[in-house]
Amino acid sequence: MISVGEAIVLGIVEGLTEFLPVSSTGHLKITEGLMGIPVNDRAVVGFTAVIQSGAIAAVLVYFFSDIRRIVTAWGRGIVNKDERYHHDYRFGWWVIYATIPVVIVGVAAEGLISGPLASLWVVAGSLLGGSAVMWLADRYGRHKRGEGDTSLRDAMLIGCSQILAMLFPGFSRSGATISTGLLLGLDRVAATRLSFFLGIPALTGAGIYELPSALGSGAGVLPLIVGTVVSFIVAYASIAWLLKFVSNHSFTSFVIYRIVIGLLLFGLLGTGTLNA
Repeated sequence: MISVGEAIVLGIVEGLTEFLPVSSTGHLKITEGLMGIPVNDRAVVGFTAVIQSGAIAAVLVYFFSDIRRIVTAWGRGIVNKDERYHHDYRFGWWVIYATIPVVIVGVAAEGLISGPLASLWVVAGSLLGGSAVMWLADRYGRHKRGEGDTSLRDAMLIGCSQILAMLFPGFSRSGATISTGLLLGLDRVAATRLSFFLGIPALTGAGIYELPSALGSGAGVLPLIVGTVVSFIVAYASIAWLLKFVSNHSFTSFVIYRIVIGLLLFGLLGTGTLNA
């Protein structure tokens, strides 16, 4: 159903947009629509979920030392109560706690996510709605708290905000989590890094969950491999660029870009150029 050439294009789009606050799902669905690929087909939904694993692998490689530190502290705390004072030990549990509501909603709302909510009309509206949230968060957030100042409340609220992006493709998982972090007073770099860490379990789980459907419904093994590898390479470069960018810039350029894309998508759908 999806050719190697199409897999390369989708891998590039996934890698570029997975961690930028512009909605990877929205961009993938727009790209699929322009290429004539049915956006709500079960195989296509599965394919896009699987190639996300390339982007997740990029996060694991890029933040390997941080992840190893957190996992090591968590493991030490499990076997030795004297180690449980460490922030990294607590953060390991927070990531687990924050993922549970995402899993529950994802399983319960699977029919909606892969059905009616997969519409490009939803994507267009979510792009605009998410832009307003991001602008408000960036404009009125205090930007005073660093990564070491986070709490269980922060992790739960940021992690649960991923549900918005899950239900409304176009809202953006990274956009929702970063915006929530900013509203909680985190600085831009801390909010962005937490967005990466808290997204790892949810995105990895989605890829594993969708793999059997993707393989069993005609997506093809070679396109899956190619799309995943391309996604990894592009996502790694995207992560490095985003962290450097947010250390010196606001999110205004992303807000403007999202508004332009959202309005353009409404225009394409309204004129019949794209099928929702």
